[in-house]
Amino acid sequence: MAHLGPLPGSPLYDAARGMAGLVADIEEDIAALQAGGVDAIMFGNEGDRPYLLKATPESLAAMAAIIGQVKARLTVPFGVNYLWDPVATVGLAVATGASFAREVFTGVYASDMGMWQPDCAGALRLRAQLGRPDLKLLFNVNAEFASALDSRSVAQRVRSVVFSSLADVICVSGAITGQAVDGSDLEAAKGAAGSVPVFANTGVNIDNVEKILAVADGCVIGTHFKHEGYTWNKVDPDRVARFMERVRRLRA
Repeated sequence: MAHLGPLPGSPLYDAARGMAGLVADIEEDIAALQAGGVDAIMFGNEGDRPYLLKATPESLAAMAAIIGQVKARLTVPFGVNYLWDPVATVGLAVATGASFAREVFTGVYASDMGMWQPDCAGALRLRAQLGRPDLKLLFNVNAEFASALDSRSVAQRVRSVVFSSLADVICVSGAITGQAVDGSDLEAAKGAAGSVPVFANTGVNIDNVEKILAVADGCVIGTHFKHEGYTWNKVDPDRVARFMERVRRLRA
């Protein structure tokens, strides 16, 4: 993950440093991630607390502008995630030339942001209308900062999402950013997803990655790559390198 700092319009935006400061910070993180050997980079607006369920024009434009300025530095595929708006995420992905996009596309949740009802149909129709059927969509099926208003099991939800909503990848999360995935949820998702890949979406670290990858097809790493494993710190190139060396040994 390449976590963007607070964008224009959000409460924690640093107007003194401005957009130039945001670009400088993310360039430093990109360099650290790529030097450590990550497979891909996903840009997310984690700094925009408290989170929105619908993107604002200024934050979406800022995120697109930042990615546009730094993408020439990328040597790996990249994706995007505008928290928490799936339609905006797809639009951002198309505008920036991303290879993949992650979001909570389906379900209904009681959340820190209020009642959460993502528009999966709108997001997938936009992908089709904009001519990007190749854009891979990563479906987070148990949203962070929220509780599903759904009595179905994780396995039932995953099976349904694959059938009805055309998920390219299933992501399984812990309760909040940086918290490990429940192993039983991950196993249930993998058993129900069929040929669709399943990723652990939160809380993967150098100590649990072997256990995680014994079940999952991949993982998303944000917090563990930061200095001292703290979400809001800068990416630590040594932590990235050690983790990816561990992954390379597991793959061998």
